[in-house]
Amino acid sequence: MIEKIIEIVKEASLILKEGYYKNKDVNFKGKKDLVTKYDVAVENFLKDKLSKEFKDFNVIAEESDNSNLEFKNSIIVDPIDGTTNFVNQVPHTCISLGVYKNKKPFIGVVYNPILDELYTAQVGLGAYLNGKRIEVSKEDDLQKALLSTGFPYTSGTCENDLNDVVKKIKDILPLCQDIRRLGSAALDLCYVARGIYEGYYEMNLKAWDVSAGLIILQEAGGIVSNIKGEEYTLFEDKYIVASNSYIHEALIKNLNL
Repeated sequence: MIEKIIEIVKEASLILKEGYYKNKDVNFKGKKDLVTKYDVAVENFLKDKLSKEFKDFNVIAEESDNSNLEFKNSIIVDPIDGTTNFVNQVPHTCISLGVYKNKKPFIGVVYNPILDELYTAQVGLGAYLNGKRIEVSKEDDLQKALLSTGFPYTSGTCENDLNDVVKKIKDILPLCQDIRRLGSAALDLCYVARGIYEGYYEMNLKAWDVSAGLIILQEAGGIVSNIKGEEYTLFEDKYIVASNSYIHEALIKNLNL
């Protein structure tokens, strides 16, 4: 199954790559939440191909009406994760596709065609970047850890969310090496998986943002939780916290100051 998914994702990536270098007509789903015709085109291509190839799975996708779909045997699709980057030609943008059997992680594929980085994982078989196995960093000192985060679209309309984001940066930044914000949750999780970052946290993400990346991270030896340190649940938890496992306890503690 994973080989066919990779083939379909790479075909879809040609649409993303074509659009990346063109001027885009941009629409807004919210004050800061962008969508382009390329998001829709990539999604429609993926939905068509995946639905025909994998009839035992439904396809839950970002730009679609998913109200009648049950999350069970599902392929969760983000056609362009990092749309703001895509629009502005920042090369941190990707297609993210997570496969779940009976709500359990099965396959994760994240592909950044601009940098030609293909992250793949199948539960129990490890995580890979362009076919080479990857593992998390072994750094266990939070002060030496490079972290990443993101800012929710709601920061432009919800003062509580904005204040929470600012407080957490103020609490965490003095205690780590530094914090990055590249604008793609899927790639942030993959960067933890390959040992670039030691940890990552963000609020108000959707299932399609993280469904593939968390599988890749866990198969690389990392862990994912909610902000309480408990099991992270797709479609439910407000915060995701991910790490190489070694700094997780300290990261959770200081996110809850």
